Amino acid sequence: MAHVHKLYEYDYEKGYIRLKNKKCPRCGSIMAHHLQPVERHHCGRCGYTIFVAKKGK
Repeated sequence: MAHVHKLYEYDYEKGYIRLKNKKCPRCGSIMAHHLQPVERHHCGRCGYTIFVAKKGK
């Protein structure tokens, strides 16, 4: 996990650290964010998928 710093947003002045990706509601692991072929969040552990609705359509 060499790129773990890319998974979090942090602000040292305000003192907060926040996870960028969603957590799986089924198993609690971190979900991947995919843009192709359809934008979605997918859990690699249990297979749960959330499709992102496009705005304006």
